[in-house]
Amino acid sequence: MNRIGQGFDVHRFAADRKLVLGGVEIPSEKGLLGHSDADVLVHAIADALLGAAALGDIGHHFPDTDARYKGISSILLLEHVGGLLRSKGYAIANVDATLVMERPKIAPFVEAMRANIARALDIDAGQVSVKATTNEGLGFIGSGEGAVAHAVALIVTPGS
Repeated sequence: MNRIGQGFDVHRFAADRKLVLGGVEIPSEKGLLGHSDADVLVHAIADALLGAAALGDIGHHFPDTDARYKGISSILLLEHVGGLLRSKGYAIANVDATLVMERPKIAPFVEAMRANIARALDIDAGQVSVKATTNEGLGFIGSGEGAVAHAVALIVTPGS
């Protein structure tokens, strides 16, 4: 059986925070604000995978009220999601994600992001797509106040 999930996440930029996207620390004047490392890309991917398996969302599995997740690497959370899917008998066919932000440009970091995500999910980097676009200067994204990520994922049961 094939199952498709969709994920979405948004975080605002803040001073005195590291910018982590796809598990890669990217040089930037500001980072994203959140309880964990606020990796908006990984959060959207985790939600897409959890949604495909009808297992809730990252807020359910890793609540921001739980001190264990304060400042945690989102890649570690994604590893947990991958393990959860495997324990339920699912295999990940592919993940396709899009970052929406004005700056900084992420093209130089995309391959490292794909590798980190694939490693966390125990899949091949060829099964992970990461793209980026701007919001053409419009809205809170265009003004540089925040970043958004969208993701879709296809999971399968072995033999399907």
